[in-house]
Amino acid sequence: MVEDRGMTLSNSNSPLARREALRNRRDQLQRMVEIRGVENRIQKLFAEGHVRGSTHLANGQEAVAVGVARSIDPDDIVTCTYRGHGHALALGVTAAGVIGEICGRSIGCAGGLGGSMHLVEPSVGLLPTAAIIGAGLPIACGAALAARARKNGRVAVSLFGDGSANIGAFHEALNFAAVAKLPVVFVCENNLYGEYTRIQLSTPIEDIAIRASSYNMPGVIVDGQDVDKVAEAMTEAVARARNGGGPSLLEMKTYRYSGHSRSDPATYRPAGELDAWLKRDPIHLFADRLIAEKALSPGGLEEIQAETDAAIEEVVAEVLASPPPDFGEIFAHVGGASPGGDQRWSFWT
Repeated sequence: MVEDRGMTLSNSNSPLARREALRNRRDQLQRMVEIRGVENRIQKLFAEGHVRGSTHLANGQEAVAVGVARSIDPDDIVTCTYRGHGHALALGVTAAGVIGEICGRSIGCAGGLGGSMHLVEPSVGLLPTAAIIGAGLPIACGAALAARARKNGRVAVSLFGDGSANIGAFHEALNFAAVAKLPVVFVCENNLYGEYTRIQLSTPIEDIAIRASSYNMPGVIVDGQDVDKVAEAMTEAVARARNGGGPSLLEMKTYRYSGHSRSDPATYRPAGELDAWLKRDPIHLFADRLIAEKALSPGGLEEIQAETDAAIEEVVAEVLASPPPDFGEIFAHVGGASPGGDQRWSFWT
């Protein structure tokens, strides 16, 4: 029986409801489509002058975001990089929360105070995303250590790019996590490029996962274009961490379709490389599988895309009608006279 529904829980304004919706495979596809659509719309919003600073898109990496999100609990803690729009949406942050934050509006998930590189949502475990390469790895160790101290069964997940695997924080975090046997999963999104540099020009190995052997933890290479394979690897690593088995390193082989940031045309890529990856587009791979499972009708993907694009346009209108934060909000938490008791971004209460 084909399951073809209209707008789903994944379009809810509740981050927890959006996260719950990922139990449904059609909603997983819809979320991947939403991530792609939001990233494309962000690029247009930048060109239209609504976004200050820069943006870092992850078109092509949607399977990693949704596969990770569907494999962990909302109480688990996630650290992520500045290329985190897709992960925020997958974890449950609303499209208004993401687009609003990127546009610096008060409707944003951090009240318009953080921008593109600092998305946050405590209710679904997303710590503020970090603009510093590799910063989330040691922070995830701290979250895992806190979870152990509180005996709450939480697992920490650190998402980072292949470029982070060459800095000290990567090695220090993996070493500490292994020695302390922390409940943490390290997830490397290897999209072949650290900013503008291809991996073989900066890294003497092809597979980041083999570095796990130095720290006596499992190192697993995963097809990052296949959401089910991502979820399968994550489920095993999360269960290991939650049951006291310690950390794992998962390497997601994936690819970003756009350049490093909004001004990068990615002319450094070899001819034909992008086309080769487009043939294994994660959205189309998953849609074809759902059709084979009779969970989606032929043409169902196009219907989801049209519905999602229309919903995104409604969100954009709502965001642009929202005001930016006022000066009181901007400086509310940076001085000695800051008011206390604001628990909006508390992960431990």
